[in-house]
This record gives sequence, structure tokens and C-alpha cells, in this order.
Amino acid sequence: MRKIKAEPLTAEAFAPYGTFTDVMNPKGYHIGGEFHDFYRDQAKFYAESGLPVGLSPLVVRNHGYVVEAVEWHNHTCEAMMPVSGDAVMHVSLASGGYDVGQTKAFIVPKGTIITLFPAVYHLTPLPIDADELHALIMLPERCYINDFLSMDLDEESRFEIVF
Repeated sequence: MRKIKAEPLTAEAFAPYGTFTDVMNPKGYHIGGEFHDFYRDQAKFYAESGLPVGLSPLVVRNHGYVVEAVEWHNHTCEAMMPVSGDAVMHVSLASGGYDVGQTKAFIVPKGTIITLFPAVYHLTPLPIDADELHALIMLPERCYINDFLSMDLDEESRFEIVF
């Protein structure tokens, strides 16, 4: 089984898959006043549907790091933020078919929101060093019905995330 080493989340390494910002430690240009600082447009989210965006809690129980399936959305981004602890997230670029050789895994620190571009293969964030992970997912309303595709990976395409 192929092993994919989880790597730190950096703007350069993650750029082909989406954007991110550390909500707990924002940096960069901001506007504000005496009692607030607003770091505008730090992570980008696109949706062709025009539907309202839903914010959905996700709880993932730790079941190890072997990945046997992927999902993707053809027409919308998906945003995810681990709330209760650090997570690991695997991604792969859109192509004519899933290619495990293109897969990367990133360590997403607690409180960091990532936005995946449309058609990026992924699955749920996985907890690191915890029994479960609480995360916030942002998708257009009913995207999980209207723009959700998934695929079980064959034996050759399955992989394990290692640290």
C-alpha cells in the first residue's frame, strides 16, 4: 500500500488545491478600529449554484489513516476548519481519473480554515492524536445532494497517511 507523508500546510504547497487562513493567528492586511481588526478575504470560496452557504458541524472518530475512498464537488469549493484539534487532510488534483500518485496530505492546525477548489479529490479531515475531531464544514446548501461525487478506491489506489 502506498504511504503518503503528511506535510505542513504552506501557501506554496497548498496553492494548487485551494486557499487557507489561520483564524486564530491572522496575518496580513486588515482594517479595523479601536476594538476590532478585520482580515478580509483571507481564504476564497466560490459557488456557481447561487444557493445559500451552509455551515455544518462534522464529528470524525479516529479510525486510523488508511484511505479507501475519495469525494469531490464539480462546481463548488468546500471549506473546512478543525475546531477541537489538529487534523490531516488529503487532496489530489482533478484529472481524467483519480491518480494516487498525485495525492498529498497536509497537517491543518486547529483553527485554520482551508478552502478546496472545485473538483479537488478529498475526504473527511482526520483527527491527529485524538479520539475524535470536531470540524466546521462550509458548503452551499444541499451540495451534498446536488454536487457530490464519491468513489471507492481499488486496492492499488488505496493509501495510508503517515507522519
